[in-house]
Amino acid sequence: MKYVIGIDLGTSSVKTLLVNKEGEIKGEATASYPLIHERPGYSEQNPEEWVNGTVACLKQLLQESGVAAEEIEGISFSGQMHGLVLLDEQNQVLRNAMLWNDTRTTQECREIEAKLGNQLLDITRNAALEGFTLPKILWVQKHEPELFAKAARFVLPKDYLRYRMTGRVQMEISDAAGTLLLNVPEGAWSDEIVRAFGLPEGFCPPLLGSTEEAGTLLPEFAQRCGLSPNTRVFGGGADNACGAVGAGIVRQGDALCSIGTSGVVLTYEEDKSKDFGGKVHFFNHAHSGAFYAMGVTLAAGYSLSWFKDSLAPGLSFDELLAPVGSLPPGAEGLLFTPYLVGERTPHADSVIRGSFIGLSGTHRREHLARAVMEGITFSLAESVELFREAGISVERVISIGGGAKNPVWLQMQADIFGTPVVSLKNEQGPAMGAAMMAAVGSGWFGSLKDCADRFIGYGKTYEPIPANAAAYARLFKVYQQVYAATRSLNEGLQEFRG
Repeated sequence: MKYVIGIDLGTSSVKTLLVNKEGEIKGEATASYPLIHERPGYSEQNPEEWVNGTVACLKQLLQESGVAAEEIEGISFSGQMHGLVLLDEQNQVLRNAMLWNDTRTTQECREIEAKLGNQLLDITRNAALEGFTLPKILWVQKHEPELFAKAARFVLPKDYLRYRMTGRVQMEISDAAGTLLLNVPEGAWSDEIVRAFGLPEGFCPPLLGSTEEAGTLLPEFAQRCGLSPNTRVFGGGADNACGAVGAGIVRQGDALCSIGTSGVVLTYEEDKSKDFGGKVHFFNHAHSGAFYAMGVTLAAGYSLSWFKDSLAPGLSFDELLAPVGSLPPGAEGLLFTPYLVGERTPHADSVIRGSFIGLSGTHRREHLARAVMEGITFSLAESVELFREAGISVERVISIGGGAKNPVWLQMQADIFGTPVVSLKNEQGPAMGAAMMAAVGSGWFGSLKDCADRFIGYGKTYEPIPANAAAYARLFKVYQQVYAATRSLNEGLQEFRG
């Protein structure tokens, strides 16, 4: 029997999956590591923690599964996006990695916009946000000039891990798309942006495809974790790209709805001319020549967790949501906007906050719970609407995360999105997507589409109920008015916030 390993290098932990040729999971291991918060808004990590955690997981996989090292053909990766790892001429790490959720770079974002103007969206297809990598590079360049003078190149988190495994410094393209240094439509580094900010020659490493082989394991790394040095290592993908692959978003017409702490709606696209004016993210996909458009709701599942912890701390989620299904769409005239921590899509606004609109004395806890679920889904539907306005077909939504665990919420998604919604039989997320990239790279399948047909099983399909869909279409128009109506009110409240 032959196997591949998918490694998901996350923000708080690394997860590894051992998968056979039928897509069956034969081993799993996880190791956590700390975040470093020296000041408010700072979020860093020591890259050595990623290496040590991965080694521990790989050793555990082999020991617990009993699989021989020679039976493992390939390894690939999913990685947290945008994190800055600066390397010197000897590829030694110069400082802790600045992570995607590090928000110290607002001024650098404004400088990028001022210097590049319309070129920024024309080239990168994305707006300058604090999470991206280029603002972090400029922050170090400005605030740590002596250290930056030693920087020869940069990589992203999973690409650093792959370097430590293979000895080759490369950057995989779906992750490179989140740096603000890549010409996304052309799939190449932007010389214009590199020159505009005076970055050194060779600062952007060679690009690598997601299923392209990066090399084999260094003998010393193979010995540390018990693998064979002949194990092939492949490019991998950004966590969102891998999550999409792991959910089967591999053909046009399919979209992903992921409701975790934040929420993501993501769709597959092959037309590189799509331009959303920066309202949604547009990145290179793990599939060669393909892209994905992505909208983000900052407080998706977090809104429901906040509601439960604040108003029903003694109930489980199942108990809290049990009465919701008996209520009609619209929660009897109650709306919720999930702006608890600001919003991302389509309103990049850090000041806006959430609202209950239409609250009356007849509303009970179950009305508020339903309104929260509907408000989260409406926010995600705004991204779906942007996709459709740009000519992207959304024919089916594959739902994962917390929103896929509740049948009422799955039906609600179908009714609000106006399209069939289906859950997965075995949801494994980005780690499975990484394993699929290793499977394709190893030659088990001709494409990620072929691999998805074998590896991914779908659950029940929820079709839109026409009467509900019509009611939600009317309510959605009301929901879309709330942001503009409350924006100035929230600005006025800003001075009173703790």
